[in-house]
Amino acid sequence: MENASFAMKRFPGYGINSTQRLTKRLIFLLAYLIVSSFWFVDQPVAQETKYPNVSGSFYPDNPTELNRMLDNFISQVIPGGNSMDIFALIVPHAGYGYSGSTAGFGYRAIKGRDYKTVVIIGSSHYYSFIGASIYPKGKFQTPLGTLEVDEEFAQKLLYQDKDIYFDPAAFKKEHSVEVQLPFLQKSLSGFKIVPIITGDCSLATCQRLADLLKGAIGKRKDVLVIASTDMYHGYDFQEAEIIDKLTLSYLKNMDGQGLYYGLREQKLQLCGGFGVVTTIALSKELGYNTLSILSYTNSAIVTQKKAKGTWTVGYTACLIGARQSQGANTEDSRIGKGEKEMLSPAQRKKLLQIARNSIKTYLSTGNKLKLSEDDPVLLKEMGAFVTLNRHGQLRGCIGNLVGRQPLYLTIRDMAIESAVGDPRFSKLTETELDEVKIEISVLSPMEKVDNPEKIKLGIHGVLVKRGFNSGVFLPQVATETGWSKEEFLSNLCSHKAGLNPDAWKEKSTELYIFTAEVFSEKED
Repeated sequence: MENASFAMKRFPGYGINSTQRLTKRLIFLLAYLIVSSFWFVDQPVAQETKYPNVSGSFYPDNPTELNRMLDNFISQVIPGGNSMDIFALIVPHAGYGYSGSTAGFGYRAIKGRDYKTVVIIGSSHYYSFIGASIYPKGKFQTPLGTLEVDEEFAQKLLYQDKDIYFDPAAFKKEHSVEVQLPFLQKSLSGFKIVPIITGDCSLATCQRLADLLKGAIGKRKDVLVIASTDMYHGYDFQEAEIIDKLTLSYLKNMDGQGLYYGLREQKLQLCGGFGVVTTIALSKELGYNTLSILSYTNSAIVTQKKAKGTWTVGYTACLIGARQSQGANTEDSRIGKGEKEMLSPAQRKKLLQIARNSIKTYLSTGNKLKLSEDDPVLLKEMGAFVTLNRHGQLRGCIGNLVGRQPLYLTIRDMAIESAVGDPRFSKLTETELDEVKIEISVLSPMEKVDNPEKIKLGIHGVLVKRGFNSGVFLPQVATETGWSKEEFLSNLCSHKAGLNPDAWKEKSTELYIFTAEVFSEKED
């Protein structure tokens, strides 16, 4: 009692109620200290250097071999996306022998661009967890060198939500982020990475991650997002094409919510779907509202093993961005910078209709479409190419470099040839035609030049010829690759004409220049 009396005199208000309050405060303080010790002291620690998991299996571990393989994937793709301010890519993450050529479409589109931070959102294949695991700091090793994690950026995301944290187990065996790194090293320079692995995510978690990424990006224009995903997984080649076609339609419409519920209902398939949903939500919030499908294929097509019961995986490459300039209302038109357009919008539309009707007539009757024309421009003899793309994948391309008949007849004949005469592909079927997008390239007359200095990059296409070897690049190739004139001509000789890279410097090699106007059907 004396102690109690002393306490009441020394600390006014001390009594049985005050004792309870003090006890509760001490318990709360102790609990806080325990939680804090876990939060601040015992957070998982990242390795200083994260070594690769699938080097030597998914891709070569020999740097020379890996460099050669990546060069082949990226350099053999006709550049695309130059008119886009590219914010994000959707690319596959299977072994390079299966999906590398498809991934090359995406990485060609960003090659040489100036990004300082690349956020890579992969998916967990081996470890089950809720939410998203973000690698906080350190470096990732590949056979081509190391890539530094953007620690400052990562810290803006970590622990801002109960489902967004760092769990090292998510990265222990995972390949979905790793396989993107060599492609990035070959395509970009001077950048850091933010590796993210998603587990099982609610739609709210996808949106929350998108919001945090938006806050971390702010007004920056030097951030690229990579969504790493494969598509259909199953034992039916025909089912793969049906399901992947439906999934691609959701991607094309950038319907992230519909995509999420389609994945939950298992009517769609994307093994990295939560990362894709997050990327779409983020892109739309930042004003990037255009998704272009660059390529689609699957392992059955790659391996030519299409028998039912064969394991099949789908692959696509897409880019998300905003158009830097708007073309015609009815079709996309590209022409060498500084050159006057050869065709009016109405003439381009008419040629596209001729191409489609010609293919349709030939496939149904076996006869060429009968045509007559009185437009003086379409009566000119001009070279042209007709290209067919199905689900973003080349399906046929045939053309004449030099005009041998009126342009409208050239388009008719080349459209038919691209559908049934390209030796690289089986003949197009009537059921496929509705899925095909037609692109036309109309060429100006060839002009022989005696000096490479006369070639204007971005304006002139170039034909190189020596003996029976020849190759051609359209004008936009130089603009979209960012190549110097020497790189442009060297790649033309080696990759297109089968000559040595310096053949363009030799007097026995002939060089011809031309301009090209390229336009295509409007994407629905």
